[in-house]
Amino acid sequence: MNEDRAHYPPVDPVSAGLKGRCPRCGEGKLFKGFLAVGDRCANCDLDYSYADAGDGPAVFVILIIGFVVVGLALWMEVTVNPPLWVHFLLWIPLTIALGLVSLRLIKGVLLTLQYSNKAAEGRLDK
Repeated sequence: MNEDRAHYPPVDPVSAGLKGRCPRCGEGKLFKGFLAVGDRCANCDLDYSYADAGDGPAVFVILIIGFVVVGLALWMEVTVNPPLWVHFLLWIPLTIALGLVSLRLIKGVLLTLQYSNKAAEGRLDK
């Protein structure tokens, strides 16, 4: 992660993360699967071993999607008062779909921000 980046133009970490692109060159793929981070960038050969988002993306997804879905479900209950099966039919698929899509987006953004801010584990100086 301490490599010379002088030959690469600056890349906006948020747009690169949302697109799932390399944080250094903005061209190569960041993910090798749906959520699995690749080993290296195919374009600039950046090693992705630094990339560890931990539980951060999941926490953001739970809080954001939970707020949206519960708010919409409460609004629908107060205004329309549908039967319980309609709630299940609407909100469970919406929660799963929004959760999966936003998990990939947020993970990409957090990984590219981690690279651009040179975030790493804390180390004690000796």
